[in-house]
Amino acid sequence: MPIEESVGEMAKLVSEGKVRFIGLSECTVEQLERAQRVHPITSVRSELSLWTRDPLAEVLPFCKENQIGFLPFSPLGRGFLTGDIERSTSFAKDDFRSILPRFHAEALSTNLQIVEGIKEVASRHQAAPAQVALAWVLAQGEQVVPIPGSSKRSHLEQNVEAAMIRLSREDLAELDALPGPVGSRN
Repeated sequence: MPIEESVGEMAKLVSEGKVRFIGLSECTVEQLERAQRVHPITSVRSELSLWTRDPLAEVLPFCKENQIGFLPFSPLGRGFLTGDIERSTSFAKDDFRSILPRFHAEALSTNLQIVEGIKEVASRHQAAPAQVALAWVLAQGEQVVPIPGSSKRSHLEQNVEAAMIRLSREDLAELDALPGPVGSRN
């Protein structure tokens, strides 16, 4: 279905007062531009983390330029960037990560280099790797509001504290220079 039709139907709901705002998920700049011609887009939801940086090239700059909120999901790389996953970690068959290429043994060893880099920055800030990973996402712009999943209250509290971490330019450059992951995200 053309995005113009979907957004057009949502725009009707806005005009009827049933919906206040329209957001898109996992879209391209071209799709955003087409959607914006029909109705203003308020937010974009897409994966963004030190493990998945694709939106940085085009989508996030478009959102900044057009004052569109950006809601990154999986800002902790499905738990990978917390530092809790090791080479020996195995996932139950019902754990979604068991089928993701980035978590397979052959990719995991290389991908752990990303976490080691995060841990180095975290140690300088006396913070957890997850906090530094979230602080990096937050540093991508004031319109960026990550939505990390938290299975425990302690994780939620730790995630909230990430907002207090101020990464220096050097920290950000070091994190930006980390290698990309091996394996596709899906």
